[in-house]
Amino acid sequence: MVKTPAEKWKDIVIGYRKKCQHILKISSSIRYAGVINAYGRTLTGIVRSDVKPLLKSEQVKNEFFILSTLMNLRKGSLSSIGKLNYVLLDHQKVSIIIFQKNDMTFYISIDAKEKDINSIVSKIKKLI
Repeated sequence: MVKTPAEKWKDIVIGYRKKCQHILKISSSIRYAGVINAYGRTLTGIVRSDVKPLLKSEQVKNEFFILSTLMNLRKGSLSSIGKLNYVLLDHQKVSIIIFQKNDMTFYISIDAKEKDINSIVSKIKKLI
């Protein structure tokens, strides 16, 4: 049976959701794992059940729009400086790690108390 484009897209989103679930299992200090598209729209995202979100809905939309714009603008410099490994935004309350793969952006927030960010980054890289 041939899948419709809508069914194919649903399978892709389900795949991203499973990756987010696996990312959350890497460490209990991971608060959120999500995937956003090139326009800043959330395809899937999971907040750890015992975590209270720090941003309100409108703040999240703005955050994702800014990040997607940044990632899109950087595409022009890839041939000069090479492929992006990851971005680390280190805040007082959380650290945010951003990976890009196939025009999709993985957005992961981690409790700022986590000291072994490098280990988490390497494990996430293997998953995505």
